Amino acid sequence: MNLFKTIILLLFSFGGLNVSAIELGQIAPDFTLSDQNGQPQTLSKMKGKWLVLYFYPKDETPGCVTEACSFRDNIVAIKAKNTAVWGVSVDNNESHKDFAKNHQLPFTLLADPGGKVAEKYGSLRNLIVFKIAKRHSFIINPQGKIVKIYRNVNPKQHVAQILTDLQKLQAN
Repeated sequence: MNLFKTIILLLFSFGGLNVSAIELGQIAPDFTLSDQNGQPQTLSKMKGKWLVLYFYPKDETPGCVTEACSFRDNIVAIKAKNTAVWGVSVDNNESHKDFAKNHQLPFTLLADPGGKVAEKYGSLRNLIVFKIAKRHSFIINPQGKIVKIYRNVNPKQHVAQILTDLQKLQAN
């Protein structure tokens, strides 16, 4: 393996080992970020509603398109559970606006260009030369508590898993 490939491998392996102290049952860290339309969205204003907060690496990449389109294709079932979806990446508002338009995404995409919110949630991978969000998701209940954390997300199966978990969580 040449030196360049070794360096890249090391960056992906060791970049962003910051493990968050976020745990089940804690109040979700509040934040305000702008959405794909440039409007500010504040987490604490979502109290009283269920929320799926999902972090993803990059607009228009294959896994991110798969995951976003799965949320889109299941949005009626998600909304039927009185649940909103917010996607977060370090991409900017314009990138999010194009991504939402290109794939007809009927949910909020939030721009976290500095990665500060992703870092609060233990979902930032700092690769020294650039930062990306890790593919992590959180279900936040109407009281603002984190009731489910997903750290190993398969973009093809994730939304089905979320729907199953929402059913169980809301039954309690």
